[in-house]
Amino acid sequence: MTHASAAWPPRDLLGYGANPPAVEFPDSAHVAVNLVVNYEEGSEYSHFLGDGENDSLTEVQYPFPPDVRDLATESMYEYGSRVGIWRLLRLFEELGVNGTMFACAEAFERNPEVASEAKRLGHDLVSHGYRWEEHWRLSREEEAKRIRIAVESFEKTWGSRPNGWYCRYGPSVNTRELLVEEGGFLYDSDAYNDDLPYFVQVGEKRHLVVPYSLTYNDIQGTRSPGDFLEYLKRGLDELWLEGSRGQPKMMSIGLHPRLVGQAGRTNALREFIEYAQNKGRVWFARRDDIATTWMEQFG
Repeated sequence: MTHASAAWPPRDLLGYGANPPAVEFPDSAHVAVNLVVNYEEGSEYSHFLGDGENDSLTEVQYPFPPDVRDLATESMYEYGSRVGIWRLLRLFEELGVNGTMFACAEAFERNPEVASEAKRLGHDLVSHGYRWEEHWRLSREEEAKRIRIAVESFEKTWGSRPNGWYCRYGPSVNTRELLVEEGGFLYDSDAYNDDLPYFVQVGEKRHLVVPYSLTYNDIQGTRSPGDFLEYLKRGLDELWLEGSRGQPKMMSIGLHPRLVGQAGRTNALREFIEYAQNKGRVWFARRDDIATTWMEQFG
């Protein structure tokens, strides 16, 4: 199945075109909202872990020397694991919604209680890699190894393997083929090119893609939770309108415990969930459920 050409994988600028399929979501929902918790804390690049660099995507973007431990950034990631994730899980339980854990295996290894509690509460799991790392940096052989050890790790911390996969930001040109070769993944989310799932052909296999989005992401709300809230509401309203006209869509909302897990931002997320619940015809769906629904109707 290996492709040496830089033209692999092919691009698709056409998609569903003017006539996307009319999926039927449960309870005739116009929108399927998937709350995605990116649990990366403890698996990010850091001098402490011997990476020779320090990660960012926190409260501040400070160019700390790569050969020195950045204790401030480390502690911001620790907030997500110590406080933010629990605030989010409590919120979801209180409002009766389920979402998806985009989890790094090493992050669960460092805080296995998060894995057991998220599973107990009914959330599902997508592998966000063994670590929070760029797969395009890896050789094909090393990437295949990381996929394998991630699955093995989740089987210990989560209790079962994940059905889906999502790399940090962008996959390598080998990722999707390697996932198909591994054989245990129902879908991947390594694309940002649609509001609906779709199938691609990978070798002999018809493989499902459930696209993700960086648009409705808490990174957009790090300075103003109110702006983030308005952005989410406007996105939901437009997608809901399309759904009411016979073209239901999905809406992925990306969350990070170290960011939206801060109280002021959690409050904006709370208001959005309550807004969507009051609006009606909104299905708060796990990613596995969206994939299964799509497979049943179009597989």
